[in-house]
Amino acid sequence: MTTTLAGMTVNERLAATGRTELWERAVCAGDRDAMVSVLRRIAVPSPGNVADAVLADPEFYGFPLR
Repeated sequence: MTTTLAGMTVNERLAATGRTELWERAVCAGDRDAMVSVLRRIAVPSPGNVADAVLADPEFYGFPLR
């Protein structure tokens, strides 16, 4: 069965592809390159912008401040 990611949120894409833990580790480490890599693998448009937004305000997205 093929999972289509079109129309899914970032969190839905992460869950559907089994990459939630990988994403959370990258965010908690503040590793922008790893974050962008994960986002590219799940076909998120403008992955750098998404990573920058999360890093700018991690608490808003449910992550602890570093």
